[in-house]
Amino acid sequence: MAIGCTPGLAPAVALFRSLGDPTRLAILRRIATGEVRVVDLTGELGMAQSTVSKHLACLRDCGLIDYRVEGRQSFYALTRPELLDLLRSAEQVLAATGEAVALCPVYGTPADSTSEVNA
Repeated sequence: MAIGCTPGLAPAVALFRSLGDPTRLAILRRIATGEVRVVDLTGELGMAQSTVSKHLACLRDCGLIDYRVEGRQSFYALTRPELLDLLRSAEQVLAATGEAVALCPVYGTPADSTSEVNA
């Protein structure tokens, strides 16, 4: 059986796809420092409220974040503290591999280009 056909990998693939978007990853890194409102994220990321809300909805659908309501405001937080461990581990892998991941011909970004590869 080819590894790509293994149904047990589907949840992990979905998790890493959710983490693979630069905006969602930036949101998660920010939320990892503490609760955040949409208005905070729009200012910090320089994005429209609708764009930030779309990414927050994706992360909520994946079960990675949730929110609590206080008055008319929603405060977003991580639902799984293990996600912090995963992000720290990823940073350690990146530090250990140096430029290898960034230079990957399929998923990396050329050093002289600012375009992103969407896969």
